[in-house]
Amino acid sequence: MSETLTDLVGLDRESLANLLEPHGLKGYRIGQIWQQIYRLGALNFDSMTTIAKSARQGLAEKFFVGRLEIESSQTSKDGTRKWLFRLHDGSLVETVFIPETDRGTLCVSSQVGCTLNCQFCHTGTQRLVRNLSSQEILAQILTAKDELEDWPAPRPDRKLTNIVLMGMGEPLYNFDNVKQAMLIALDPEGLGFSRRRITLSTAGVVPMIVRAGEEIGVNLAISLHATNDDIRDKIVPINKKYPLTELLNACRAYPTLNNARRITFEYVMLKDVNDKDEHAYALADMLKDIPAKINLIPFNPWPGAVFERSTKDRIHRFAGILMNAGYPSPVRTPRGEDILAACGQLKSATEKVRRARPGVSAA
Repeated sequence: MSETLTDLVGLDRESLANLLEPHGLKGYRIGQIWQQIYRLGALNFDSMTTIAKSARQGLAEKFFVGRLEIESSQTSKDGTRKWLFRLHDGSLVETVFIPETDRGTLCVSSQVGCTLNCQFCHTGTQRLVRNLSSQEILAQILTAKDELEDWPAPRPDRKLTNIVLMGMGEPLYNFDNVKQAMLIALDPEGLGFSRRRITLSTAGVVPMIVRAGEEIGVNLAISLHATNDDIRDKIVPINKKYPLTELLNACRAYPTLNNARRITFEYVMLKDVNDKDEHAYALADMLKDIPAKINLIPFNPWPGAVFERSTKDRIHRFAGILMNAGYPSPVRTPRGEDILAACGQLKSATEKVRRARPGVSAA
């Protein structure tokens, strides 16, 4: 797409209006364009037949409706789909669609690479290149819906029902762009997702957690993975900056937290590291005053990983202790392992030195 044209995807309503009003489009017409982009999935202005032909031609000379270039697409034997998207600067990010009988979940990336260096996560072995723009975050959703033939949106039988910000990167280190993209995704006149259908996952950027609840208000998931600072310092290094006590206090203060909208705590099961009975009892105790659900995630191996997956018996005993303590503790079934699309396995081929990208947020 020509660099002289401006992408309309990712702009909030006010910015869209400011951009289009000088071209004679106001109020109702701007609303029509919004719906064409986000409800009907229009790829260009020719398909926006509710807009006068002369206006469409004028728009096409100045603007475009962006999508991401698909570098590669893989489908797992279990139906999971993974796309490697090429961005305008040549960077690459991965996005995963997980179909289930009652839902379809899109795992969206928020950064190219990651700063967090979590030891069990493949993405953490890749340097952070830069934040994704609101356009690039939203375009993952739009491009996935194109590939799934899932327009218009919303509709009762839609294939993509849930969004999880659990792909590459730490969403709370790209707060402004994530916020703008998710507020657009929540707009009832467009993609129409509900706040209960979007989950933001963080490794524990404590100062941003309450703000995320106040300004975005979607479900919160915490990548916890340990019950004491000694273990968490080693496998989730951000814990050295924001230790468990601070993290759990931020969770207690999360807006909208109640028994109907629990925080999900993600806990990857690492053999002989964090999977003993004592860890399960400690986990139940440390969350006793937080409405919580605990997702137990069997470790998903990747080339060069130093960890092993806990045995099935160990995982189920761990889950049993938590369930007896009153916590919903489902064991996540690994999906897309054969195409490295499972939790913790995402990694693009983009490897650039971080200092070459000014303005990147750092841990």
